[in-house]
Amino acid sequence: MSQVKPEWTAEPGEPAGALPAPVERRRSKTMSRKEMARELRRRRLAGEVDPEEQELIRSVEENRPRTRADCINGPRPCLFVSCKHNLYLDVNPETGSIKLNFPDKEIWELEHTCALDVAEKGGITLEEVGEIMNLTRERIRQVETRGLAKLREATED
Repeated sequence: MSQVKPEWTAEPGEPAGALPAPVERRRSKTMSRKEMARELRRRRLAGEVDPEEQELIRSVEENRPRTRADCINGPRPCLFVSCKHNLYLDVNPETGSIKLNFPDKEIWELEHTCALDVAEKGGITLEEVGEIMNLTRERIRQVETRGLAKLREATED
């Protein structure tokens, strides 16, 4: 549901110091990925999905790579931004919220778009990882340390 936020505007001819009358301004409605998926499922169950839309969804799903071998020689930048290995954005699996890793760049401006391509290169420095993921060297070091600690805990059990 859209929210209404009052804005104050001065009416011409009002005495100085008088409170202006509020003007209503409507906020645009935004939907999370979860809400959009829920709405699409509801429309599908009700038989309200446009056949053209259904064909487009089916086509995208059929062409989506399922394994690394399917996408290794695929076009770059990678077209599947919803893939968990795509570096352009991250989707929170719990909330469905989307975080753009490079809000100041378009996807075609990125040097690397697939984490698997980067991993195949072999060892790279913390600075290079930070540049690829739009994080500082220190943040990469913290994530690395935390990940290694989790691996140690898992192997000690």
